[in-house]
Amino acid sequence: MNLLALDIGSSSVKAAAMRGEKVAGNVVRAEFATSYAEGRAEVDPAAILRAITQSIRQLGPAAKKVDLIAATVMAPSWLAMNARGKALTPVVTHQDRRSVEIARQIELRVGKARHLKLAGNRPFPGGISSTTAAWFVREQPQVMKRAATIGHFNTFLLHQLTGRRLTDPSNASFTGFYRTTTLGGWGEELCEAAGVRVDQLPDIFEANQIAGTLSPQSASKFGLLAGTPVLMGCMDTSAAMFAIGAKPGHLLNVCGSTDVLTVCTTTPHPHEKLLTRALGVGKKWMSVSTLAAAGSTLTWAHRTLFAELSEEKFYATLRKLPPVEGALRFDPYLAGERTSIEQKQASFTGLTLSTTREQMLAAVVDGLARASAARLPLLKQVSRLSKSVTLSGGVAGELSHILHRDWGSGWQFHTRDELTARGLARLAMSAT
Repeated sequence: MNLLALDIGSSSVKAAAMRGEKVAGNVVRAEFATSYAEGRAEVDPAAILRAITQSIRQLGPAAKKVDLIAATVMAPSWLAMNARGKALTPVVTHQDRRSVEIARQIELRVGKARHLKLAGNRPFPGGISSTTAAWFVREQPQVMKRAATIGHFNTFLLHQLTGRRLTDPSNASFTGFYRTTTLGGWGEELCEAAGVRVDQLPDIFEANQIAGTLSPQSASKFGLLAGTPVLMGCMDTSAAMFAIGAKPGHLLNVCGSTDVLTVCTTTPHPHEKLLTRALGVGKKWMSVSTLAAAGSTLTWAHRTLFAELSEEKFYATLRKLPPVEGALRFDPYLAGERTSIEQKQASFTGLTLSTTREQMLAAVVDGLARASAARLPLLKQVSRLSKSVTLSGGVAGELSHILHRDWGSGWQFHTRDELTARGLARLAMSAT
């Protein structure tokens, strides 16, 4: 089977033509920008669509020789749409933290234990998108009255491609409206707490189902062939887990702008400091712990402390940092905390007049390493962990040395590339 695989991440779209599970030719990339201001993290939906078009164009004729189209998406990536599928809001990403007060109100209305039992997660600001939806209900009620559909970017994209409004269980889990622990569909109680209607939510298809076929209008817009089947698809980390077999207990660590550490389970284990989501096919779940800013923390350090250095020289500096001494410490919460309602902020402590920028960078590295290792005891509470860890992500090679520094001995790390595309290929081969 020939597949067009699209990976829509936090900062770019990657596209690949697949033959089976093998990449045919080059993986191409087109970037888009995120706007950050006052706790907000937003992307123009049109900018993502342009990046999709650009990446498909870079593939050339191979993009029109596929049997199936499939996409993975970052999530949450919330937006509201009108009845024609036109975006009414920006895409609000998982790094958005504007809805802290709203999250408190939702949890008060439902009850902490009950929300966790039903949705599998607490209503984390931005990280569970019901909080974003409720913020727009309060702050932009006229927009929400016009919203025929609310969901993540996968729902918006599928509407653009096929005219249908759909989502899969993995994305549904991070809306905060889905009964994740039972795979029981949308929960009216959860919707009512956020002020949205169940009829504003998309239909739920499993990730390996055919969502529809490419419309002539969309085919012309994206440079593809009308009538090509489109797979439902799923969240990016779910696709990566499918690529490695979705074995219970196996750890997957996707190191990129954010750092996602997840374990696959056959039983959901909601935990107030972890994210719980359906895998996307069948009765499997994932327990997830995320550093909201990992690779993006290093990007910030480069831009802020070492702006005159090239990327190559900056990473060379990383490799020869002095040890952290004294009370110098960095708390790595530049994008807040994904699994907390009350948001932490990044900070340096222990600075003196003699502190150098190299020592500050060493503290940044130390903070990331500590935060990464602190996730292991949490995941051990919900699953027995294999010592075999699959690594993937845009900066896995460099960043993994930092993130796994404090894990201790006995771990076996295996780096694999293009896991999201390979996972989509597996889903495509089991398409129904």
